[in-house]
Amino acid sequence: MQIRNLVTTLTLVLFFTCFSAFSSTKDEVKEGKSDIKTEIKEFIQHHLKDSYDFGITAWKAEDGTTKHFGFPLPIILIDEGVHVFMSSKFHHGETVAESKGKFFKVYHSKIYSTDAAGTITYDDKHHVANSKPFDFSITKNVVAILFIAIMMLLLFTNLAKSYAKNNGVPTGMGRFFEPIIIYIRDDIAIPNIGEKRYKKYMSFLLTVFFFIWFVNLLGLTPLGVNVTGNIAVTFALALTTYLITTFTATKDYWKHIFWMPGVPKAMRPILAPIELLGTVIKPFSLMIRLYANMTAGHIVLMSIIGLMFIFKSWIGSPLSFGLAFGLMLLELLVAALQAYIFTMLSALYFGSASEEHDEH
Repeated sequence: MQIRNLVTTLTLVLFFTCFSAFSSTKDEVKEGKSDIKTEIKEFIQHHLKDSYDFGITAWKAEDGTTKHFGFPLPIILIDEGVHVFMSSKFHHGETVAESKGKFFKVYHSKIYSTDAAGTITYDDKHHVANSKPFDFSITKNVVAILFIAIMMLLLFTNLAKSYAKNNGVPTGMGRFFEPIIIYIRDDIAIPNIGEKRYKKYMSFLLTVFFFIWFVNLLGLTPLGVNVTGNIAVTFALALTTYLITTFTATKDYWKHIFWMPGVPKAMRPILAPIELLGTVIKPFSLMIRLYANMTAGHIVLMSIIGLMFIFKSWIGSPLSFGLAFGLMLLELLVAALQAYIFTMLSALYFGSASEEHDEH
């Protein structure tokens, strides 16, 4: 029954997502300032980017102005002092914000120091010449990450308490998550790391799996959150895997990299840099794979939704909507699949780094 309710809820979310995207794009096209393809392209780019306010939707009012529904987020800048104010001062990038005698402007999703008029200057290569303050602002993606972190903390804390109260028998949502946790332990951690050493890596493997899975699912909602489509986030996840692999590696691991046994001694100095480079390429592939797959999924989905406004017919538009809905169902699988691949490869790297020589 719980699984059925979950599927029903996700289906409603998918319909709402498509409808939300449909409505937003329709309002943009009605403006008539550019062709439909340009409007669709701008809509997709806006969806993929992070933002300084948590905008949920926007529409054109009768007076021609754009109305936004959402809430502002804290802006934290360091430029000859600390500047803290709300993003509402920017009015969605339309005005210049003033703080302690300094002026700042959002230009192409970045904050620059300007004058009171918000002047943007360029160099010979047409790059922005304005200085950029150190930006520690709470953006939309940061809010999503904090939300997922708090949700995971509460969810799995309550799950642990239910285990303690019911002698190892989960209750509520714990019945849904318990098989997943056991699967990660028995089919990912133990086979790839080993039964002797897997426990010290389990906390990271469980955290990274559920974090990636949950943020991917959040990215399928109408909120327009694209956390794993931000390469800085996937870089941080991959870097964590690299650091754990490096600092928990045994001496046999490094010996096989710098002075590999069974290889002619003349070849070892040549192969050592290649092996060392491989330790960096592995987490780099984790970063690119997760970023590229989730970004491509969002682009394809938004592009198919945009076809509704290109066809403008009773046949083409419903077909595009049906195809978008089918792709959303596929994205549910991809959301879990990318979390599984990242966790599986991380466990594989941990296993190779912590493997002892006598186990070969």
